[in-house]
Amino acid sequence: MQNKYTDIYNKIADKIRKGQFAPGTKLASEHELMKQFDTSRETIRKALNHLAQNGFIQKIQGKGSIVLDAVKPDLRFSELLSFKESAEKMNKHARTHVEELNLEVAEDEICNHLQIPAGSVVWKVHRVREIDGERIILDKDYLNSSYVKHLSKAICEKSIYQYIEQELDMVIGFAKKEIVIEDSQEEDDRLLEMNGHTNVVVVRKFVYFDDTTLFQYTESRHRPDKFNYVDFARRAPGK
Repeated sequence: MQNKYTDIYNKIADKIRKGQFAPGTKLASEHELMKQFDTSRETIRKALNHLAQNGFIQKIQGKGSIVLDAVKPDLRFSELLSFKESAEKMNKHARTHVEELNLEVAEDEICNHLQIPAGSVVWKVHRVREIDGERIILDKDYLNSSYVKHLSKAICEKSIYQYIEQELDMVIGFAKKEIVIEDSQEEDDRLLEMNGHTNVVVVRKFVYFDDTTLFQYTESRHRPDKFNYVDFARRAPGK
């Protein structure tokens, strides 16, 4: 179940992405938003701060919250979205192909990434992401089976995050990510439509629950010409 402020953040951010709140316009006041969402001022302020941190609004003293021009990137480091959510926000036709789904003893490297003892059992999920008819992303997910005890092909085709949050009632909090460029491997060439490319953009992601428990390590391998990274940086006051 999502926190109240996260739900409010998602609803407002979605309207900004869809152009329902135009760039340069002012959001409703905190008091108006409190009435609209039937919640406290503290919750509204948390949602607005999150919107500001992620580049959706600029809070100006005496003027309120001004909507910024929000783009629709393929990858936004400041957000933690499932593939399904990302595709919907980009208005893309997407499909997931589950290539491998196993409950198995993890290799030492995966145990190190997940910070679990050697010999631990994890879910290994390899999925190919097809966008607008092209197979361009290979996601290699490893999940701690102590927290995610059951997975099925249907769950993996739809959304693992949705299953965790809605069925297991657990809150996914944040992720640490890094990007590198690597030579493509046999698996990339076999499963993706590489179109002659010999490199892939690799996004490594460590995902945590809201209580800071690490539960997932992902290696997402992208065809380089279809990868777009956009971030929003805010300068600290007085620097």
